[in-house]
Amino acid sequence: MRKRNSQEHGVHDGLNEAQLQAVLHDDTPLLIVAGAGTGKTKTLVHRVAHLIERGVPPARILLLTFTRRAAEQMLRRVDQLLRQIDSPNNRPGAIAPQLWGGTFHATAARLLRAHGRAIGLEPGFTIHDRADSEDLLDLVRTELKLDKSEKRFPKKRTCLAIYSHVVNSQKPLNQALTDAYPWCLDFAEPLKRLFQEFVDRKEQMAVLDYDDLLLFWRGALADVSAGRAIRERFDCVLVDEYQDTNRLQAEILQLLRPDGRGLSAVGDDAQSIYSFRAATVRNILDFARDFPGASLVKLEQNYRSTNHILVATNALIAEANERHAKSLWSTRDGGSKPLLVTCDDEGEQADVLVRQILEHREGGIELRRQAVLFRASHHSILLEGELLRRNIPFVKFGGLKFLEAAHIKDLMAFLRLAENPRDVVAGLRVLTLLPGIGPQTSRKLVQLLVAAKGDFSVWKKAKVPAAAKEDWPKLVELMEQLVSMSSIEVASQVRVARLYYGPWCDARYDNPGPRLRDLEQLEQLAGRFSNRSAMLAEITLDPPSSTQDLPDSPLLDDDYLILSTIHSAKGLEWDVVYVMHASDGCIPSDLATKSPEEIDEERRLFYVALTRAKDWLYVMHPLRYFFASRGPATDKYGYAQLTRFMTPSVEAFFQRCAAEQLVVTADNGEYAGPEVRPDIRRQTRAIWD
Repeated sequence: MRKRNSQEHGVHDGLNEAQLQAVLHDDTPLLIVAGAGTGKTKTLVHRVAHLIERGVPPARILLLTFTRRAAEQMLRRVDQLLRQIDSPNNRPGAIAPQLWGGTFHATAARLLRAHGRAIGLEPGFTIHDRADSEDLLDLVRTELKLDKSEKRFPKKRTCLAIYSHVVNSQKPLNQALTDAYPWCLDFAEPLKRLFQEFVDRKEQMAVLDYDDLLLFWRGALADVSAGRAIRERFDCVLVDEYQDTNRLQAEILQLLRPDGRGLSAVGDDAQSIYSFRAATVRNILDFARDFPGASLVKLEQNYRSTNHILVATNALIAEANERHAKSLWSTRDGGSKPLLVTCDDEGEQADVLVRQILEHREGGIELRRQAVLFRASHHSILLEGELLRRNIPFVKFGGLKFLEAAHIKDLMAFLRLAENPRDVVAGLRVLTLLPGIGPQTSRKLVQLLVAAKGDFSVWKKAKVPAAAKEDWPKLVELMEQLVSMSSIEVASQVRVARLYYGPWCDARYDNPGPRLRDLEQLEQLAGRFSNRSAMLAEITLDPPSSTQDLPDSPLLDDDYLILSTIHSAKGLEWDVVYVMHASDGCIPSDLATKSPEEIDEERRLFYVALTRAKDWLYVMHPLRYFFASRGPATDKYGYAQLTRFMTPSVEAFFQRCAAEQLVVTADNGEYAGPEVRPDIRRQTRAIWD
């Protein structure tokens, strides 16, 4: 039977000309510059399907994304697309398990388990999340007596941020401090000592943190034998959100595909907004330099926004100092110009926002299809108070990760210590649960365990404080049981640890009920994993999210407004978008204006906010800001300037109005303009008639 081509069986139906060009591209390096709302995910999915249909074995395709959810969604869509192909190799659900799809860090962990021995890395390593790394750094910081410095030495979170920035940006420490942490320059030498000891301690403990995963992956690729073995695994590598990669990730890709053959990268330089994570827009701007002979395909047809919104956002991003030039367009005509709303102060901004939100709701746009965006989380405090006062439900994007909650970290520590008895951080967390055992005693007990090569029976004879003697035998018994259960299903191991830990959780925390339910959820989640090592790695690399540390009553309303920082809103869209605080000092942030590069990123951040809107876009500008005070409320205030990004050439595409004049009728979707006011001077004169 003749094999039908793509167009005959419809695999590439629905693609526009630029998308089809990207999908059908050959094996030479390819950069797809995909503007906001132009269907980049669809294009990437179709390209993966096309490669498989062309004969590339699914197991030889690597798809790198920035979240596991993104990878899973893409792989599901590839499966759905390939159902149209009449081939026994393309049965529904048969493709996704074969593809290598996941985040950079998860892929690194998987490859290092297989090839780590070639570079001296034992495959039984455990993985620390950010909080674990902070705790280990703090332990080393204390041992080096850096906490006793006469000057204010950086705390553990700042120390880890500096360490991570150096690793991912590949900058020398002094340059990283100068660029991002200038207040820490005086501590360059002690920081070097801290980081050297931190690296040594991780090696002794057989743990890797997020930064290590990338460093060791790069190291494996640079090794002659390991590098060849890893490269030979893949024929094609596809990278999503390339503008969000850092210098270390770019080096990994260059080592993985030295000639660029089979490499496809998708991204948008106009949405590069994560330099605080060491991401660099240079990677996407310099793609052709890094991979000579690369082709560039631009996706410019926008399927999200009206043309009124697109011409305004095109004008905004056109003023960037350096970019891949593109002009987004849409077949969606109609709608009205974006509105630039001038408010007297923050209070009026909150009031007019709520009024307009309710007006759109009455016009048929649900609250959940509307979003209020802001530069920093605290910018929404006044609005949140107004929403609560008017009984309008809302959800604010952000909060702790599931694994960052203290009770989850406690339970996971038992499993991590059973898996790797050299993990000092897990040992300290487990041991300090018991009364009378502090950090010093914990360190001695962990050292005893390490000397015994992880044999927990050595703890049976250990001397512990009197307050812990009653509970000590039960803990030792639990740890020996968990070690012996390594081949038993993971959910059973979590259950054993949960039943032991439950009373401690009940005693340690207020409102323990929701926390105990979280632990039950963790037990159910464990059932998805084949072994304990896989669970510890995957749940650390891509933890589920929780809205807050202490779960509250569930949101029972079936509709709610979205509040979000602009960073958290990236990749999302709503019918109506309101951007608050479009004032210099807020947008751009006054902390991010030290260089032209920082200002350019703030412009891109503003662009990301505006391009989330489908039909309606409001940019709010308060004229006055009252000074914060720790004492009684004050009437002192200062005037704010409109954001520098709203230049005359950009503002020309907005309709400007004062908050008191804002009357957008929900029934016809038109801004009515200023109300007709009576002649006040005429009335004033009439007083004297």
